[in-house]
Amino acid sequence: MQQTELPITGTLSSLSGCSTVPPIPRVILTTIAAAIITVIGIVFSITIVVLTLASTQFGPRMLRNCVRDVGTQVALGAFVATFCYTMITLVSVGGGERGEFVPHLSITVALVLTMANVGVLIYFLNHVAVMIQLPVVIAGIAKTLTAEIEAENHAGLPVEGAERGPSYEELLSRLAESGAPIRTPRSGYLQVIRMRKLVKVASKAGAVIELPYRPGHFFVAGQVMARVWPPDAAAAVEQILAFGHIAGAYRTLPQDISFGVDQLVEIALRALSPAINDTFTGMTCVDWIADGLCRISRSWHPQRVRYDAHGEIRVIAYQPDFERLVQRAFDTIRQAAAGMPAIMIRQLDALAKIVEQTPDRARQTVLRRQAEAIQKLNLDTVPDPGDREDVTRRYNAVMALVGSGDEPTSSETLAG
Repeated sequence: MQQTELPITGTLSSLSGCSTVPPIPRVILTTIAAAIITVIGIVFSITIVVLTLASTQFGPRMLRNCVRDVGTQVALGAFVATFCYTMITLVSVGGGERGEFVPHLSITVALVLTMANVGVLIYFLNHVAVMIQLPVVIAGIAKTLTAEIEAENHAGLPVEGAERGPSYEELLSRLAESGAPIRTPRSGYLQVIRMRKLVKVASKAGAVIELPYRPGHFFVAGQVMARVWPPDAAAAVEQILAFGHIAGAYRTLPQDISFGVDQLVEIALRALSPAINDTFTGMTCVDWIADGLCRISRSWHPQRVRYDAHGEIRVIAYQPDFERLVQRAFDTIRQAAAGMPAIMIRQLDALAKIVEQTPDRARQTVLRRQAEAIQKLNLDTVPDPGDREDVTRRYNAVMALVGSGDEPTSSETLAG
């Protein structure tokens, strides 16, 4: 059988024209896309691990803070954007009658983005290592709480000039006697109240809306969520009130100062539990709680009323007072700190800092009661005399700042 031999030149020419050999630009873009999608998988895996650790150490309510972290979002966005850009560029590389089309500029941009993503990956790894540290998490919550305190202090101020219309007490009486109830259509936590929208609606209808609950309270379907006076305006207000608030499955920090305090308290309680016994984390939480309460004691003047452009009261909303916030910040931590003089001393130090920045006498009385409760716990639960004496010295320092008042505050009286 005779064999036919092909010329070498013909064979090379046929291979060079074979469509199965990929061009170099396509190989480059494919390699970049494969590398980026691999990094995306690693980054998502690291993020899931971080969320798992956050749920275990900080509590499940802290997961939203980790998910909303700007650094993590930027890193994931950079990787995904580079992958999408590379795939779009890869599609544009194609053949034609006169040869392959090569988008040189797009390939150069893809290479630059790949080098930039190396820096983003290094930043992400360092950011995650910092983000999962408890002091950083606690400071982040405290910063958000401070911003919300400042925002609430500037809300609800009346317009310039004299107030008009019925007084606050008169409107409360009318709402209690003949206010029409409006019931919530669904269950969930009250997250946000759109005050400006409610004021606009009430002003247009010539009505007054009372909101007996604040953001953070839980609604059951059919529960009274508001009252409207006069009753004739209830139908018009009810149609828009459903869009004037947001209810969901969880609490949020905007408009809910108590939730920011509760987050710090929750971390402290987990740290002080017998399973973890992390005293230093508990003291860190107490320090940042003191920072928030110092700001509240200086400038927290919750406005229960909202005015329209004419100076008339249109919305009456519930706001937590200073005493309630102090109780939420100190009571549960104090109860968990039985027999732990280090936490008692840190709480008394925090009270001393708050008292120094609290000019109001009534608010000082609230702080004094907390100091008395801590001292009573000290005398009842701390067995070592030296530790009891250390706590008592800090307690006496707080009493020297706040004054004894009319109520007994000495350690001897508390011991009796």
